[in-house]
Amino acid sequence: MKNNPNVLIAPDSFKESMTANEVSESVAKGILKVYPLANIRKIPLADGGEGTIDALISGLHGEWIKTTAHDPRMKQISSTYGWIEDRKTAIIEMAKISGIELLSQDEKDPRITTTYGTGELILHALNRGCRNFIIGIGGSATNDGGAGMLQALGARLLDESGQPLKKGGLALSQLQVLDLSGLDERLNDCQISVACDVTNPLLGEGGATYTFGPQKGGSPQILDELEAALQHYAVHLESSTNRKIVDLPGAGAAGGLGSGLMALPNTVLQSGFDIIQEFLDLKSHIQWADIIFTGEGKIDHQTQYGKVPAGLARLAKPYNKPVIGLAGSVGSQTALLHDIGLTAIFSILPSPMSLEEAIKNGSQYIEQTSEQIMRIYNSKNS
Repeated sequence: MKNNPNVLIAPDSFKESMTANEVSESVAKGILKVYPLANIRKIPLADGGEGTIDALISGLHGEWIKTTAHDPRMKQISSTYGWIEDRKTAIIEMAKISGIELLSQDEKDPRITTTYGTGELILHALNRGCRNFIIGIGGSATNDGGAGMLQALGARLLDESGQPLKKGGLALSQLQVLDLSGLDERLNDCQISVACDVTNPLLGEGGATYTFGPQKGGSPQILDELEAALQHYAVHLESSTNRKIVDLPGAGAAGGLGSGLMALPNTVLQSGFDIIQEFLDLKSHIQWADIIFTGEGKIDHQTQYGKVPAGLARLAKPYNKPVIGLAGSVGSQTALLHDIGLTAIFSILPSPMSLEEAIKNGSQYIEQTSEQIMRIYNSKNS
């Protein structure tokens, strides 16, 4: 029997239940009941959305930076972003300042909401000496194509009277001049990685407006107006940057913020998981491990599209490491996940129960399930 297996614990959060850190702690408790001398590495992960800052701060020993910026309705509020001093790297989740969860139902209106605050966070990080950005885009309240973000960073968006354009997606229909020459010069010395877990283009039926606009308060008529405004904006954006942006996968993410960020120098759109695993050097931890635990709230056929368990399994497969997926709910069509490297998938729930009960006792169930899995592992390696 090996008394001290190397165990890598690298889950995503269980949405609305446990953070990735909390999941990791519960898995570790279960493992230690079977292997008190196990060597455990806990590396909480994320896919670019909620939890991205937590994952990178935890993995790279960073810190939280507090500041104030403008929310989607241009109200000044407190906000935060992550900072990794030795890498001069800022990790920004746009949802923390331009997100839909910051607004009440009555405040949602994609015609006037703006990404201006996201630009302010970028500017604040530049003032700290930032030279590398990871920007997670998702959960936005906006449909302005990143125009507000560009304005905060020094771009000029003018109407036919030469006046600065109003904030919000609808105002883009009045755009006559998009001048990027005033963008903060320090951006030229920065690398910007945009963590994006959707592949929507900017325009069209599968674009920013029609795909995500309804959840932001857009009626069919409003969506048609916003789409026309984005089409007008897109012409200026591609002309000003001399780049083909509109059809890039991810350009439509976060109400088109993906497209606006592509107007900045040295910017790349990537899967959130890919960015995080590179920064954390996840491959080296996989090579070290004898067995790997991962998980998320629900594992199903959608997990293969950029989610943490699938990304981790793909990385581990060439090394023939067992990868165990834990979830509150396991959906159908998971055979594909086994093909890409997930050895086995377990629901943590011991019996049928309400969602409220599952959330309340989630940490206990994860601990119990992890213990039982390690008892199986023990029997095979004793």
